[in-house]
Amino acid sequence: MEDLPEALLAEIVLRITSTSDLNSLSLVSKRLYIIDSSQRSAIRIGCGSFPAREALASLCSRFPNLSKVEIDYARWTSGHGNQLDNKDLLVISSQCPSLTELTLSFCSDINDSGLPYLAYCKNLIYLRLNSVPEITSSGLLSVAVSCKSLSGLLFIACEKIGSVEWLEYLGWNGILEELVVKNCKGISQYDLLQFGPGWMKLRKFDFEMKGGFWGGHSYEEGGFDPLYNVHKPSRSDIWCESLKDLRLACFKTETEVGLRFLLGKCKSLERLRLEYVHGLNDNDIIVLSESCRNIKSISLWLTPTRYDGFRTAFTDNSLKALALNCSMLEAVELTFAGCEHTYPSEIGFTQKGLVVLIQSCPIRVLVLNGTNFFDDEGMMTLSSATLLETLELVDCREVTDAGLCFIARTPCLINLTLRHCKRVTDVGVAELIHSQKLESLIIECCRRVSEKAVLGSGRSVQYSVETASPGELKRIYPMFPG
Repeated sequence: MEDLPEALLAEIVLRITSTSDLNSLSLVSKRLYIIDSSQRSAIRIGCGSFPAREALASLCSRFPNLSKVEIDYARWTSGHGNQLDNKDLLVISSQCPSLTELTLSFCSDINDSGLPYLAYCKNLIYLRLNSVPEITSSGLLSVAVSCKSLSGLLFIACEKIGSVEWLEYLGWNGILEELVVKNCKGISQYDLLQFGPGWMKLRKFDFEMKGGFWGGHSYEEGGFDPLYNVHKPSRSDIWCESLKDLRLACFKTETEVGLRFLLGKCKSLERLRLEYVHGLNDNDIIVLSESCRNIKSISLWLTPTRYDGFRTAFTDNSLKALALNCSMLEAVELTFAGCEHTYPSEIGFTQKGLVVLIQSCPIRVLVLNGTNFFDDEGMMTLSSATLLETLELVDCREVTDAGLCFIARTPCLINLTLRHCKRVTDVGVAELIHSQKLESLIIECCRRVSEKAVLGSGRSVQYSVETASPGELKRIYPMFPG
């Protein structure tokens, strides 16, 4: 190894991604130690770094070209010693001139007084704050003013972030391309409208209200108007021409504009996830399908409420609109929570509507979770889906061995996942084995399928009699404390 050229050694080290492997490699020789020190671009500091300040200073000194620093104190206890604090942010900003990404998670000793030090990070592009309880809007404003290269912000469970001066400033300066706000009780969907012209440049937006599945929902809440159309005439002059990735989760819109306006303003949208957003109706999806014709992936997580009756928000009219207008749609996920198996009408979609979508779009990935209207007849339709490569069925109680026999004939199917499918047995799995098409098979908590039956059914096989509960898989687990 000592005879290898420096450039070749550097290339070898560059291809190693495991931190533990890099640490071991650097102990082999002085040359490798020096190369690793000059090339290491990322470090993570957590509860195991003690004493914390000395560990940080040593790492920053050893690795002068760090571009990514993560400080994570998840599961921290007083027995781990002191956490890093505001002064340590000064150490990072002064000793890491190449820093582009900084992540602070569960850092209870860092507050607004430390954030101005980030002004020294001239190349800082992305700041992530996860459960940093002492950061407020004032600290964020200082970051917005001083970090001129900032293009991405992520906030999760930052309880003291409230007023939106920082958001208005970033909006008018138009520098953000990615904004993620989750479980921050001081930031509402209406506050985010203050982002103003900043929406024009944003490429990814993710908003989830605090409270999860139950955050803005009650089965007994007042009804929504299924014919109400907030988009016609448009009540918002905000446009999102660059937005490609949109996720909205766990809040209620009723007849207010709020963030639902985005569904009619994102002409470049490619990926959409709507997770338990209450108050939407078919008009929102129809407008989306007409204005976002480049969409490639859509994920709808729905639960019934009082519309015209008791059902989920969207009907086959939404599926037909997507089938008619979205010719590039490749991935579809439908998840239904709180829908009684014995009352299929609680889901606004029907198997006929889903079949129209599958037959009209080049679907390659299909995920159905709690889709109690989908049965073996639907599986027969999938057998002729010429582009379908990946199928995941969760809590689909009407699918039986006959359905597995049908999809064994699907021309391009190579990845199959079955979870909580109670009527599937070894007989159906035997058909999959006989087809010899699958590269990956995952079977979890299908109690009538044995481990012996899945052997040889795919190049990669994962079998378990246990898995997350249907409630956990549908992210309604806060209903079950502890």
